[in-house]
Amino acid sequence: MNEITKEGELLNKKGELSEIGWSRRPQLRYSRKAVKSSPLGIKEWDYYAIYSHKHQFFLTTTFSDLGYLGLFAIAFIDMKKGKWYQQDSMKPFPLGHLGLPPHSGDYEVAYSHKNLRIAYSRRDERRRILCGAPNLEIGGVKGVEADLTLIQSPEMESINIATSWRENRKAFYYNQKINCMGVSGTVRINDTTYSLTPDESVATLDWGRGKWTYQNRWYWASASGFTNSTPIGFNLGYGFSDRSEVTENVIFYKNKIHKLDQVDFIIPPESYEKEWKITSNDKRIELTFTPVTDRATKSDFFIIKSVQHQVFGHFDGYMILDDGIKVPINHLAGFGEDVFNRF
Repeated sequence: MNEITKEGELLNKKGELSEIGWSRRPQLRYSRKAVKSSPLGIKEWDYYAIYSHKHQFFLTTTFSDLGYLGLFAIAFIDMKKGKWYQQDSMKPFPLGHLGLPPHSGDYEVAYSHKNLRIAYSRRDERRRILCGAPNLEIGGVKGVEADLTLIQSPEMESINIATSWRENRKAFYYNQKINCMGVSGTVRINDTTYSLTPDESVATLDWGRGKWTYQNRWYWASASGFTNSTPIGFNLGYGFSDRSEVTENVIFYKNKIHKLDQVDFIIPPESYEKEWKITSNDKRIELTFTPVTDRATKSDFFIIKSVQHQVFGHFDGYMILDDGIKVPINHLAGFGEDVFNRF
């Protein structure tokens, strides 16, 4: 698999990827102007998932420009009770005007609606998330507010992939996943405030830019946490774009990534909330996923359809690092998802 080690432009003059591959840092520069597509076909998003091991909850935020629709969401997943709660908001035809940054670097972006507000910013190694949903009801009480700071230290590696589709090489997917960022700040649910600290709270960023084909289905699993106070996590995924030349499958350990080959999710056909198995062809990762709750959503408008199962739970098993060391995984909180989109 091609590892990209030099900086350059993501797309060439034809609107195709200048290089297909993966990197430990975002080497390629994305420019919306270089995409050979109607603005309706360009997809841009930033998604964060924050987990508090101490308080046993996830807080996720979505800020996305899908061309014809801007989609924003705040979700709270209570891992103790196995419940999830979500507030959404939509903006028609944002067409690249939301201000999402084209590549890594300092930035500020914000969206506000009466039911939801989200603001992201970055200054050097610090990322900040401010969000609120005053009418979101969680466990019988209303209102969620969060002010969180995420630390992305300079030595942290991430998994970055540039892939395209066999049927259309001008359709592409440029993605960065950062796991195991330390988190500090507060999450307030009505009158109860939870304090998060970097020794027990972790964050994952899913940063994506691209032009997709009309219909896609993908599988993704991610987790971040600690083993003996050492940050550990993984990112696993397939099914979205041509993955014959490159995968996004990696282990995160002590701020470094360890590259894996192909993976497979074995999901019980009768229910997403039964035990999953995740394996790799190189036998370097073997996991059992025990679901807690299925954050399932569905919309169907004939030509536009989305069926999403983001299942939160715990992983057990092992992972093998590049140097052959076997690292056990015990009750590591994370999620696995199966998503079908047609738009």
